[in-house]
Order: sequence, then C-alpha cells, then structure tokens
Amino acid sequence: MVSYSKSLEKLISVLNKLPGIGPKTAQRLAFYLLKSPIEEVKELAASILQAKEQLKNCSVCGNITESDPCVFCQSPERDKSLICVVEQPQDIFVIEKTREFNGVYHVLMGALSPLDGIGPDDLKIIQLLDRIKGDKIKEIIVATNPNVEGETTAMYLAKLLHPLNIKITRLAHGIPMGGDLEYADEVTLAKALEGRTEMRD
Repeated sequence: MVSYSKSLEKLISVLNKLPGIGPKTAQRLAFYLLKSPIEEVKELAASILQAKEQLKNCSVCGNITESDPCVFCQSPERDKSLICVVEQPQDIFVIEKTREFNGVYHVLMGALSPLDGIGPDDLKIIQLLDRIKGDKIKEIIVATNPNVEGETTAMYLAKLLHPLNIKITRLAHGIPMGGDLEYADEVTLAKALEGRTEMRD
C-alpha cells in the first residue's frame, strides 16, 4: 500500500472532493501542482479565494454575480416579462452562449429529488412565485435538465403555475434525456429554445 506524507494525503483528499474528480485524477492533480512553480500555485489559490469572497448569488434571480442585482436583472435591454427557469447558475451561461434568449432568469438551486430528500421547500420556488406576482410576466420557460429530476421539477412547476394564467413552455427535445444543460452545445440549445412547447396539465 502506497504511503504518502500527511500534507500530500490531505491535498489528494481535498482534490478528491471536487465533482468529477476520482482518486486517481486527484493524485495526478496533486503531483501536477507540486511540480508547478510556486507563483502559479499561489495564483490558483488566490483566484479561488477571491472568487469565493467576491462572488455571491443575485438577490433577484440567484445568478452568480459580483454586483447585486446581476447584469441580466439590471439590464434595461432584457425582456423582464420572460423568465427562464434553470436548476443551477452555470446553466445561465450555457443558455447565454446561444444568443437566442433576451429575457431574465430564475435559478432554482437544484431539482426535485424525493430519493435525495429534496422537496419544493428546498428550492427557490416561493421566490419565483413572488417574482411572478410582483411583475407582469408573459411567459415562463422551464429549462430544467432533461432527466428524471428535471422532468419532475418541470411538471411540478407547470401544475403550480397554470392557475396563474401565464404561458408556460418547456425546452424542446433538442437535448438528450439524461443529459445536463452544462454539457449541451450551442446549436442544440438554440434549437431547443426555438422549438419550445407550451406545457399543459
């Protein structure tokens, strides 16, 4: 059995906690960092700390931002009557790459997953309802991921919002089931936005 020094074991353990990083990749990254010049490692550490300290969630939509409200919520050029509902802040940047959407966003901070103990109260659904009541909203685009949790969340939102007489649409099936928005290419997402359909009970 390989025995590392405590500091190296700690580094590998911390890297292993990152999403998508298994033990072998964590080990490779740790040794890469050890080989790197100290200035590069300090720059990496400083940029992580700076991002953690300066970035926050927009109080309106939940996007990651340095200013509050975020650039999308502040912009007079965005259509405030059109809200695109996504699961995570990173989904916003993927949709923005398509250059097909000119509305604003609402981040749920997750998706419904009863098996994981994530229910409606764990998501930013009440905040979405407050926004709808406060603004003149014409359409809600539900852009949750095309997997079981995303579909469950989409159907829950549709049933919740239909009594409010607002048009509710879902991204068209340009995105494969089981996939994540984060990994979809711009063309696929653009087609999905163009072909969105209204959701009904």
